[in-house]
Amino acid sequence: MRFVMYKYEGLLIHESHDDEGIIEVIDLKGVRSLHFGSSSRQSSMRLAEPYKLELDYVRAMTSWLLFKPTLEEDALIIGLGGGSLTKHLLQNFVDCRLKAIEFRKSVVKIARSHFGLPLDPRLKIIVDDGGDYIRQHEESHRERYSLLIIDAFDHDGIAPSICNEAFFDACKAILKNDGILVMNLWGGTHNPEFQQVSLWLARVFNWRTLFLPVRDKGNIIALAFNNYSPLYSLKELRTNAMALEQQYQIEFPTFLKTLKKHNASTFNQVIKT
Repeated sequence: MRFVMYKYEGLLIHESHDDEGIIEVIDLKGVRSLHFGSSSRQSSMRLAEPYKLELDYVRAMTSWLLFKPTLEEDALIIGLGGGSLTKHLLQNFVDCRLKAIEFRKSVVKIARSHFGLPLDPRLKIIVDDGGDYIRQHEESHRERYSLLIIDAFDHDGIAPSICNEAFFDACKAILKNDGILVMNLWGGTHNPEFQQVSLWLARVFNWRTLFLPVRDKGNIIALAFNNYSPLYSLKELRTNAMALEQQYQIEFPTFLKTLKKHNASTFNQVIKT
């Protein structure tokens, strides 16, 4: 007789361990989620719509599309997880080339086996520490990437290797002049770690930064724009937002309103009002 185990109110379909701890995959009400030994979901996928972005904060991380409605060049992703954003990019931007850096080899395997991350010649996955990788390739990858996505947490918060100003200097160096950095931050504005990282981002990117709080969640998505990012008018962005919402069924008009509301001091650095 097969033993059925439930955890975090859902059905436990996979459990394994590596040097970093436990990895669990839970199915609940048609949604499959990746857990690292706690009820917090690291990644989620709706089984009936595996390419739909299920989590609020992951959808918010697509807000970069307001400013760069297409991606035809190289993108770098730090922190693969279940691969939701990676799948989104592969499906929607056929000309892009992706490199994903994931610290845990076992997480890469789970993304393939349980979350439908495809084998695709446009995607290269490297098992490494994301912070170390970027610093080590600061010179050889200078001005290579149009988009840099960072979603790298361990059990205690943001991974230590990316919690220093030198890391963000290296991020800026590997971005093209019109490149955008997108980073998932946690804990809200009262969190000292968030305050420190946001200050580093602001200094390194000359205050061309925007922060997007995720409604009713602890996540805040940071957007940082490199040297020669164009200035957009609010009217242009509203038009972009409506078109993007129709195309992706993602709440881009809400993202834009929230960005305007929460970035009074830097909004004019990026957007013409």
